[in-house]
Amino acid sequence: MSEPILKVENINVFYGSIHAIKGISFEVHDGEIVTLIGANGAGKSTTLNTISGLLHPSTGSISFLGESLAKVQPHKIVSRGLAQVPEGRRVFAQMTVRENLEMGAYVQRDNDNIRDDIEKVYNLFPRLKERRKQIAGTLSGGEQQMLAMGRALMSRPKLLMLDEPSMGLAPILVEQIFEIIASMHKTGATILLVEQNAQMALSIASRGYVMETGKIVTTGTGEELLSSAEIKKAYLGG
Repeated sequence: MSEPILKVENINVFYGSIHAIKGISFEVHDGEIVTLIGANGAGKSTTLNTISGLLHPSTGSISFLGESLAKVQPHKIVSRGLAQVPEGRRVFAQMTVRENLEMGAYVQRDNDNIRDDIEKVYNLFPRLKERRKQIAGTLSGGEQQMLAMGRALMSRPKLLMLDEPSMGLAPILVEQIFEIIASMHKTGATILLVEQNAQMALSIASRGYVMETGKIVTTGTGEELLSSAEIKKAYLGG
């Protein structure tokens, strides 16, 4: 197998005196969808925030495209090709849909490329094209999630990290968001997905890691984890 594009090795992360992440290791290879699943408070979002430089591990290492991220500032991590769609969407509420997408392209310099990329986002999310002049704060939750994902794609990431994309959405929208994630993957995106909806996440994932209280307790392909009796009982209501 080729070198992973993201390699997390034995990281420990503390919030004050709380040991939030306990020596976890995992990797993501080019072209995969890898998901971290687990109950609320298992440490999934903390893991993503540590990879994107918002938190710092006390021990262990994180490398992206073969280079350590240890001393790299969060905004520089984005320009290296690693984008995160944070939990809770966080769009620029006072700006239009199109202006939000343009903000996502701040690491790009070529206006023709930016225009092409906006068209690609509109093809993936036709709803955003319809709403392109609308103020982002007036969009529905599902539309804001689409906008946050579209904005992250504007930086042309080599790895896209999605933090709880289905949180707070109606079931019909959850399905739509997962269909879009699957289409993004088909167009070549490599994705690290943190998600409480284990069933949906595992159904599109190449591989999954199950987290409990800051540790990785099980790993396998999406199919293996979906059919595991233990996982069904703990996370899939089976």
